[in-house]
Amino acid sequence: MSILELSALELGKKIRKKEISAVEAAEAVLKQIKEKEPVIHAYVTVDEEGALKRAEKVQAMIEDGTLANPLAGVPVAVKDNLCTKGLLTTCSSHILYNFVPAYTAQAVENLERAGAVIIGKTNMDEFAMGSTTETSAFGVTRNPWNPDHVPGGSSGGSCAAVAADECFYALGSDTGGSIRQPSSFCGVTGIKPTYGTVSRYGLIAYGSSLDQIGPIGKNVSDCAAVLETIASYDKKDSTSVPRKDLHFTEALADDVKGMKIGIPRDYLGEGLDEEVKAAVLKAAKVLEEKGAIVEEFDLSLTEYAIPAYYVIASAEASSNLSRFDGVKYGLRAKEYEGLHQMYKRSRSEGFGPEVKRRIMLGSFVLSSGYYDAYYLKALRTKALIKQAFDKAFQQYDVILGPAAPSTAPRLGESLGDPLKMYLGDIYTVSVNLAGLPAMTVPCGRDSKGLPIGLQLMGDCFEEKKIIRAAYAWEQTGEGR
Repeated sequence: MSILELSALELGKKIRKKEISAVEAAEAVLKQIKEKEPVIHAYVTVDEEGALKRAEKVQAMIEDGTLANPLAGVPVAVKDNLCTKGLLTTCSSHILYNFVPAYTAQAVENLERAGAVIIGKTNMDEFAMGSTTETSAFGVTRNPWNPDHVPGGSSGGSCAAVAADECFYALGSDTGGSIRQPSSFCGVTGIKPTYGTVSRYGLIAYGSSLDQIGPIGKNVSDCAAVLETIASYDKKDSTSVPRKDLHFTEALADDVKGMKIGIPRDYLGEGLDEEVKAAVLKAAKVLEEKGAIVEEFDLSLTEYAIPAYYVIASAEASSNLSRFDGVKYGLRAKEYEGLHQMYKRSRSEGFGPEVKRRIMLGSFVLSSGYYDAYYLKALRTKALIKQAFDKAFQQYDVILGPAAPSTAPRLGESLGDPLKMYLGDIYTVSVNLAGLPAMTVPCGRDSKGLPIGLQLMGDCFEEKKIIRAAYAWEQTGEGR
């Protein structure tokens, strides 16, 4: 077995046993990047020199006993909206083409403290606004399973990098499905934790009440171990939640006997591809055969999730992106007369079409006369969606469904119809509106050979239940 075929935990174990060095692991990944990147384009920045120096340092710390974390020495990729001190952080936007942060995001710092080796920063939809990684100012990322198809988004670069063995695991961010949907399209595993579990300090905000950082890995065990490492209470993040139990790897048990799993009928209706539906129901049947109690039920308000999400997310984005004005950092227009024209030209030249569209929508719903009609109504809908999930979790331990209505579309198919792209988030946005944990695991492939993802959702702070269900499914080996 080559180094690249190992999971993150398997590699970490071999590094600790001195069967492989951290430097050898970094070199193997960098070689793979050079071979694959001309086609895949998963990275915006590859820090070859920094990664090799860091690998040498980590190797020395492992050997002298300073580092004993299961992930020490394992190469990781970081989504390009997470700040990394001294390393370019662009959000895949022209407006931040030259931004080098003076500090590191807390989640990334937690990984570095554990001995992670950062290989580089991954491509994404500009400011995380998109579902295909086609809105990036630095070019599209392609799906490793078929380069004519998208990898999903906005964490498409991170998911493609893991799928193409260009890293062993990656960090992504999830505002409305941006970890789970591309994980489904790329045939990898990704977790969106409960809101507040992972510090958002250093995450360049899109929708502050919705954004959450999470891991993307080759399997459930890797994701659980990474989540255990990055989760922490952080006083620098006002939305951070102190949690007593962050030992997610304890849930890696092949046992779902007595677990109650609900499947929303709303998720199996019109718009769902038949092959995706068959794969998801097959996975549910397998879990039932392993001892779980599986039932279908009605989850109300599903049709209101998309409009509520896009109103709230766009409103928050219009506020968050107002800081990019050409004054303090990032792009400044070369020709302008006066301060206001500098703002206008810098933003016009720096932001792409999708970002401008969402800023305009957000500014509209927050404007006088429309605030009550749209934004407040969306907030009320958000509360009702949370109540619907609360009611469902009184009956079920886990909710099961598809991660996306179809497998990965071809490049260019979604951008021509933004509304179609927005509707593709139908199964993922509710989780963010309710602040719940959810994860995607592979559950087969369609007739074109493209991966299908199974989504498992849990109640607040119940990551262990979805990890246990996902691990039990994974152990059957039927998802690959």
